[in-house]
Amino acid sequence: MAAASTALVTGAGIGIGRATALAFARAGYHVVVTDILEAEGRAVCASILAAGGSAEFATMDVRSTVRVDEVVSRVVAERGVIDALVLNAGIAHKVPLARLDDERWDHTVDIDLKGMFRVARAALPAMRARRCGAIVCLTSLMGVAWGWSEHVHYSAAKSGVIGLMRGLAAEVAPDGVRVNAVSPGYVRTAQLLSAEHSLGPDGVEQAAARVPLGRVGEPDDIADVILFLASRQARYVTGQVVVADGGLAISPQ
Repeated sequence: MAAASTALVTGAGIGIGRATALAFARAGYHVVVTDILEAEGRAVCASILAAGGSAEFATMDVRSTVRVDEVVSRVVAERGVIDALVLNAGIAHKVPLARLDDERWDHTVDIDLKGMFRVARAALPAMRARRCGAIVCLTSLMGVAWGWSEHVHYSAAKSGVIGLMRGLAAEVAPDGVRVNAVSPGYVRTAQLLSAEHSLGPDGVEQAAARVPLGRVGEPDDIADVILFLASRQARYVTGQVVVADGGLAISPQ
């Protein structure tokens, strides 16, 4: 009997990452749940195992090249290759421009952009050697279509994700590896519900009224798009950004 395909998801303890890990598990993948949030990540892993799926947890800070390389090399040694790599880990902290110093800028870019590069760099040699695999990066509507006041560093990083994705896609396509990105709009996560750093509960309800499909997205809405892009159904798709925003980007504001 063939071994299950392997998916590694970063930032899989909460939100979109959590929903994505669960979606891949339901699809029959062995899921490597990674996060700096150990309790939350282990809880996701436990949920997958309780439902009869296959999963393991690894603490991983995408800012650490050493730790990223350790985790990825171990998974590749044990599983042969990472078939689906979901680069989801990220932060979004509201910082007015007057207080956006180098340290705050670097912190966001190191996680939201360079962190993706670190994980992809570690996983790609095995993918290219096996001539298989799919990478899905999480960008944002705020990096694709809109600016976001007091989030200059976040918008810049998420725009950079698109350049990273396209550059990788062009380079590894001859080796049979696909790289795409998903751009969510408003999704009901702890980040969006934070009044300090994002819309807050009241703002989320106001935003829902502006979405053509009539609601704010749920993490599962994005997870299913990610799963599609990693699947054989998307075998001829690479270098693309799929916007999953309920129609927000095409709607008059």
